[in-house]
Amino acid sequence: MASQQTSGTILSFHHDGKLLNLQTTVVSIRPFSALEEQNRAIFKDGGDDDYVIVTKETIFHPQGGGQPSDEGSITSVASPAVSINIRAARMDVVNDGLVLHLGRFKDSTATTLQPGDIVEQSIDAEKRLLYSRLHTAGHVLGSAVRHLLEKEIEGFDELKASHFPDSAACEFRGLIEGKWKQPIQERVDDYLRRAMPVEIDFWTEDDFKREGLERLIPDRSLLPPGETKFRVVRIVGAEVYPCGGTHVDTTDLCGATTVKKIGRSKGISRVSYTVA
Repeated sequence: MASQQTSGTILSFHHDGKLLNLQTTVVSIRPFSALEEQNRAIFKDGGDDDYVIVTKETIFHPQGGGQPSDEGSITSVASPAVSINIRAARMDVVNDGLVLHLGRFKDSTATTLQPGDIVEQSIDAEKRLLYSRLHTAGHVLGSAVRHLLEKEIEGFDELKASHFPDSAACEFRGLIEGKWKQPIQERVDDYLRRAMPVEIDFWTEDDFKREGLERLIPDRSLLPPGETKFRVVRIVGAEVYPCGGTHVDTTDLCGATTVKKIGRSKGISRVSYTVA
């Protein structure tokens, strides 16, 4: 049931984050047990009843960049329909650029998907919206902290972030004292209240330089297969981020965003948050 793909999976959600359904073609399908050891390791709960499917395009955001994996289903278009419940997507760590979708057939007696079959992908819309709200809120928080503290804290820089529902937080180089919690909250609230547009664009290195953002130029090895420009997210009036995640259209759509706690350790500050 396997096939080889010479190019990577087309990340359709990079170009249209509102797609909840997409018809595409099966490239390969394998039992989980047939995966390479390195790829089995990235699926913590994969088991003997699971399959991993690769499609030509995908609307499933694979876990990464601080954003959780989408969940949903992949169903054959031909009758009788064969469907897999997809509970996780990850980037292949052996074959560059492929997205692996892990799941189980709804009917264990109907496991007949083959390379070349036309299928329809559907993602869980409620979870996608939550993840998009959390991701945009993380950028709002990062922008608020940078604008407030970049010149106040020696060696300040934005580091990594998590946009998971139970552990959302942004990390910064430098020690952010507790007295800044309320000013950060007020700046976040201001950005949300202003309903600032969130725009997706694709930039070259020259575009970053033109904007005076050389510090943000990613490594070209991070470009998805077939892409020549970097995907960026601009919160109009606030900040630009190289980002492959999904987002809401305006900052107010994040919903009420609460700065929960500022933790400090070894020169790093971690600002946690929630959305409601």
